[in-house]
Amino acid sequence: MSGEENNGDYDLVLRSRRVVTPQGERPAAVCLRDGRIAAIEDYHAVTGEDLGELALLPGLVDTHVHVNEPGRTEWEGFPTATRAALAGGVTTIVDMPLNSLPPTVTADALRIKRRAAAGRCHVDVGFWGGAVPGNLADLPALHAAGVLGFKAFLVDSGVPEFPPLDPAELWRALESVDALFVLHAEDPAEILPTPESGRYADFVVTRPPLAEAKAVATVLAAARATGARVHILHLSAAEALPLISEARRDGVRVTAETCPHYLALTAEEVPDGATEFKCCPPIRSAANRDALWAGLAAGLIDCVVSDHSPCPPALKNFDRGDFASAWGGIASLQLGLPVIWTQARQRGHSLSDVVRWMARRPAQIAGLPTKGRIEPGADADLVAFAPDGRFTVEPALLRHRHPITPYAGRKLFGEVRATWLRGDQVRPDEPPRGRFLRRGA
Repeated sequence: MSGEENNGDYDLVLRSRRVVTPQGERPAAVCLRDGRIAAIEDYHAVTGEDLGELALLPGLVDTHVHVNEPGRTEWEGFPTATRAALAGGVTTIVDMPLNSLPPTVTADALRIKRRAAAGRCHVDVGFWGGAVPGNLADLPALHAAGVLGFKAFLVDSGVPEFPPLDPAELWRALESVDALFVLHAEDPAEILPTPESGRYADFVVTRPPLAEAKAVATVLAAARATGARVHILHLSAAEALPLISEARRDGVRVTAETCPHYLALTAEEVPDGATEFKCCPPIRSAANRDALWAGLAAGLIDCVVSDHSPCPPALKNFDRGDFASAWGGIASLQLGLPVIWTQARQRGHSLSDVVRWMARRPAQIAGLPTKGRIEPGADADLVAFAPDGRFTVEPALLRHRHPITPYAGRKLFGEVRATWLRGDQVRPDEPPRGRFLRRGA
């Protein structure tokens, strides 16, 4: 990167031969003023900092992150989670309402969480609220306090303070407030007991694709009847894609996400006892992975987000390798971009596709119109990315609290070389500059 002076009309000009805009990838000069993108000029029209062949991407938007603070800070926390995000080119995260104590199910709980995060975030942070049995009367006030929408489970969440909604409660929740509902869709009637076993094959059959498909059908029926807007979280079973397609044709307002681990990993490759691969819903077969990629290419799956859900090493039960008792969650916030880019380039997809899946569409779904795009008026959240750079995932590289990941030892393409947050270059080891976000920010 060279440091030429810009022409004085802007605070900063970043030039690249590979600027990824909503209209595609092209040489351009991105001109910044007052923390926003003021203009996009021809590459040769203005001087500035020249990134050369480094691609310039919008900062990624990860709308599915379990920070766990306050209350379970030994699992993760705002400083460590947001440093990991920044190192991975993610400039906006949205925190999930469970795993923290108290969970974000009232306006008072949201205030407690914001106090815990204040001044400690290296990227911008939004918050989901939670819909649980007994708190439906709290949802309007929580929405007014600034959450981006509401998460609910249709199956046991894994933590007792965040119980699931039954179908009738889901229906009432959708009618209680005009908001986006993001839903963990697995049908508890189809979940089988998990035997004590170190064999991944014994675990994956306990959460069959039918459990997801039936729960997605339940969500779609409720959305169809109420007119509510719903979002299917961490879709892992391709069997649910035809249901989503049909619902959209009927006018149901439904979007869906999947995660890097479902697009990069397969059940066939999980070693016995390797509980770092456990998540719910589970990593499935290679054929299922290919079907998810087809659904992503067709637009049935809107976006790719991490579902970063770390825990202390002891909760993964590495000494026993028992999938039944190990905590289910994948730690990948820092690695999502290179994981997806490594897979995408092999399948003929472009950086523009990756940006759509991991920046623009998550921001649109969450109601963050100034995030996730390189266009005039958007926040100047930007990433200099080396698409052909290659590295091996090693624990020393990881910024989240516990350096555990199923990607350890993997060789990945794509390196984040520099990141700007609202026009200022930021680094994980510098003081945090992140802000809190509300709907429409």
